[in-house]
Amino acid sequence: MKTERYYLKEIFPVLGNNGCNAYVDCYLPDKMHEIQLDTEQYPCLVICPGGAYMLVSERESEAMALKFISEGYRIFVLHYSVAPHRFPQQLLEVAGAVELIHQNAKVWCCDPDDIAIMGFSAGGHLACQYSNRYDCPEIREVFPNSKPVQKAILSYSVLTAKEPFVHRGSMENLLGHEPVSPEEKGCSCELLVTEHTPPTFLWHTAEDYDVPVENSLLYAGALAAAKVPFELHVYPYGGHG
Repeated sequence: MKTERYYLKEIFPVLGNNGCNAYVDCYLPDKMHEIQLDTEQYPCLVICPGGAYMLVSERESEAMALKFISEGYRIFVLHYSVAPHRFPQQLLEVAGAVELIHQNAKVWCCDPDDIAIMGFSAGGHLACQYSNRYDCPEIREVFPNSKPVQKAILSYSVLTAKEPFVHRGSMENLLGHEPVSPEEKGCSCELLVTEHTPPTFLWHTAEDYDVPVENSLLYAGALAAAKVPFELHVYPYGGHG
C-alpha cells in the first residue's frame, strides 16, 4: 500500500483562497499484476472526520482508512477547512476531492461510478450536504461539472439545524453565527432529501447527549418519505463518538 497527500490548492488554486489549505490523504493498495490489482477498478470511499467544524478529528481519519482498505476500497481522507473558514468552503473542498478521484481514476484503479462518502459528527453533516447538494450553485460556480457520490455513510452525524436537536457549536463554526436563519435552512439536511439522494447508512447511539439521536431519526424519516433506500442502526448505549 502507498499513501500520498495532495494539497487541494495546488490542483485547484481557488481552494487556497483566504489561507485555506485543505488536503487529501490517499490510501492506495499496491498494484499487483499477479492477482489483477493493476487492471480492475475498485470502489472509493471519501472520509470526512468530525470535529464540530472546529478541528478535523485524528481518531476518525487514519484508523477508519485502514479498516476500509481491508474491505477493498481506495480511501481518501479529506482534511477540510474549519473555523474561521465558513460555508461553502468545506463543500467546495469535498467537490475538489471527488474531482481528484475522477482525474486519477485510471492510474489509481478507481471506479469513478462507485464513490461512497462517509462522515462522522460534523463531518457527517458535510458528507450529507455534499451527497444532496453536489450540484448546488455554490459548488457549480467553482466546479461546473461537479460529480455526485453513489452512497453515503453517516455516523452519529450533525444533520439538523432545528431546535431543540441542533448542535449549536457546529452551526456557529460553519456559519459564523447561531441560530440558523431561515435563509440558511439548507443546513438542515432532512430538508434536502429528494428521490435523487443516494442510498444511505446511518448509525447513532440513543445516549448521545452531544448530538441527539433525533438528528439521524429526522433524516431517516425524510429518506423514507422520499423512498430512498436506507438502513438505520440505533444502539442503546454509548456517548458521542
